Amino acid sequence: MTQATSSYLLLEDGEAFAGESVGAAGVAFGEAVFTTAMTGYQEIVTDPSYSGQIVCFTAPMVGNYGVRDTRDESMRPHAAGVVMREARGPEWTDWLAEHDIAALTGVDTRSLVLHLRDRGAMRAGIAAPLADVVASPSMSGAALAGRVSTVDPYEVGEGPLRVAVVDYGVKRSIVHRLTQAGVRATVFPHDVDAGTLAAFDGVLLSNGPGDPEPLVDEVSTIRELLGRVPILGICLGHQLLALANGLATFKLPFGHRGGNHPVLSRETGRVLVTSQNHGFAVAPSDDRGATHESLYDGTVEGLAYPELRARSVQFHPEAGPGPHDAWPILGRWVEEVRLAAA
Repeated sequence: MTQATSSYLLLEDGEAFAGESVGAAGVAFGEAVFTTAMTGYQEIVTDPSYSGQIVCFTAPMVGNYGVRDTRDESMRPHAAGVVMREARGPEWTDWLAEHDIAALTGVDTRSLVLHLRDRGAMRAGIAAPLADVVASPSMSGAALAGRVSTVDPYEVGEGPLRVAVVDYGVKRSIVHRLTQAGVRATVFPHDVDAGTLAAFDGVLLSNGPGDPEPLVDEVSTIRELLGRVPILGICLGHQLLALANGLATFKLPFGHRGGNHPVLSRETGRVLVTSQNHGFAVAPSDDRGATHESLYDGTVEGLAYPELRARSVQFHPEAGPGPHDAWPILGRWVEEVRLAAA
């Protein structure tokens, strides 16, 4: 069992939040963000989209139901640190320490979240001096896909339908949902070329961390691919598809992270409760391709370009973790790919 010692989270504006260290020893740096998810703490920490971030959980107790390898969303944790009001159970805190994740318990997370909502997500450090926090990298302008992407292609699943997954930081649950739908998925590095992707029945652009704008080569590849093969973008993949079609992205003040985000489907008028994890978004515009809209701030949560055989969603239809309202989106897209390949 890890032994708690006094520590603190320090934000770049000088605001400090006291707590006790229950994870790995030493300092940690990252962008301080918060998630409103009530469950799925292991999935969140192992989600590559949290690379370079210190995650504050708004749930009052974290760790209640332990850990299990099958819940991991990738090969290893990616969050730079974890901040909690109350860490529950030695299994969870021991897991954090074993995976070299700095973590704090006993923090006034309500005050921290209110501060981040007022001031915005910002650079932070666990047990670090202010000078080092201010000198740490900013999330704006950070191209992080290469840090978390696979180095070599690999194949998962069986079946005649072949889908290429571009790994900008793909979650295992996305690939799992594809294989459940009868897809043979080949996962490629983030810098795969358009010619290789065009040979598949469909292409999925995955989620991932960081700022989409610096990923100019990835955007160029998507632009070259448009109209040649059915495309589905998720999260970062959605943002990159938007950039490939001339839309703009921007950094949200404190992001959308959690499992309770309402999204309006313009096509059906239905409101979906969705799982989200992103700090950048597609700017509202007069673009008629917008299919979904955030009911929090009006940002574009979905795009469709039938003439280019491309669509995307900002939220996570695989719901790992989260509500299942958007589950049918992946299945419907696979059926569209299947019909196009017939």
